[in-house]
Amino acid sequence: MGGLAYDASGRLLLVLRANDPGRGRWSVPGGRVEAGEDDAAAVIREMREETGLDVRPGRLIGRVERGPYTIADYACAVVGGTLRAGDDALDARWCAAADLAALPLVDGLVETLATWGALPE
Repeated sequence: MGGLAYDASGRLLLVLRANDPGRGRWSVPGGRVEAGEDDAAAVIREMREETGLDVRPGRLIGRVERGPYTIADYACAVVGGTLRAGDDALDARWCAAADLAALPLVDGLVETLATWGALPE
């Protein structure tokens, strides 16, 4: 699962992945749901681990198949913390739509976000 968080300017939070799949590419923060967690708890944990931010997960934005993984992405409101790369991320930043063209993104990210109406401003 993953979290889609936007700042007050409409920029999307992305992380530079430190591990496969997608090592060295930018993506939305997220990861596996651990035993005993529901999706909401996993989103909160993964967002904190990868970005340093505390979030309140909201509605399901969409699901996507990537190889053997089914990824559910949820809208997230940032409620605290300080942005920093952590755990499975090499970097973390807020990205506007124009930034996406200049970054090495995980395959299908722009197309998926566009389909969901979730591209940054």
